[in-house]
Amino acid sequence: MRRALLFLLLLTLTACGSAAPTPQKAGPVGRVVAPNFGDADPHDWDGRDPLAYAVHGIDTSRWQGQVDWPTARANGVNFAFLKATEGGDIVDAAFAGNWRGARAAGVPVGAYHFWYHCRPAAEQARWFIRHVPRASGALPPVLDMEWTPFSPTCTKRPAPEVIRAEAKIFLDMVEAHYGQRPIIYSAPDFFEANQMWKLGNYDFWLRSVAGHPRDTYGGQHWTFWQYSGTGVVPGVRGKADLNAFYGSAGDWAGWLAARTR
Repeated sequence: MRRALLFLLLLTLTACGSAAPTPQKAGPVGRVVAPNFGDADPHDWDGRDPLAYAVHGIDTSRWQGQVDWPTARANGVNFAFLKATEGGDIVDAAFAGNWRGARAAGVPVGAYHFWYHCRPAAEQARWFIRHVPRASGALPPVLDMEWTPFSPTCTKRPAPEVIRAEAKIFLDMVEAHYGQRPIIYSAPDFFEANQMWKLGNYDFWLRSVAGHPRDTYGGQHWTFWQYSGTGVVPGVRGKADLNAFYGSAGDWAGWLAARTR
């Protein structure tokens, strides 16, 4: 009788163990979901529609709050760039929660730093490194450089050679820490005024909400195109920035394999 009871107990424990969920590794998921996005202020793309590209995603900051990542992923958010830091003393309030939530939902995710023209590059790089995890499966870090005419503390416009030299310091420090070549984000006026293409062989993420990047940027190669700032995405409160990846679903899988660590 005791042996029979022991046998039943072992069966029960085995069944309980087999029912436990298998931990899922967070990181890039190659499966591409078609975007189920709207736009509160759509642009007439005149035959050069961003939806001609297969892979879409978003970028977010505290202004969108905490995102419902499983819902966003199911509706076509195939990647996300999250604002992490700004200058040398600001951390985005939503970054940590969105970083964890996006990775748990299987969204390939990366972090970006918003450049402040009144702090040294090395100080800004150290601030970013301090607050962004060096995590397996993360997208490359992003340097967001643009003019800041509405900043309450810094509206200066350094010379192009100073901009590029400072950017290179930041990019080199971040690349050395994360083991990934960073991405550069920019807007048309800043990109042109500072000849950002002279920085060399980087992936560019370019803003162009009223025309195709090949027209707005004079044929400059791009990897990500931010095509709207008024997107409506299930799971995201308020308007979202919408982005497309240059290439097919197969190209995306290859890019992920080469760029994520």
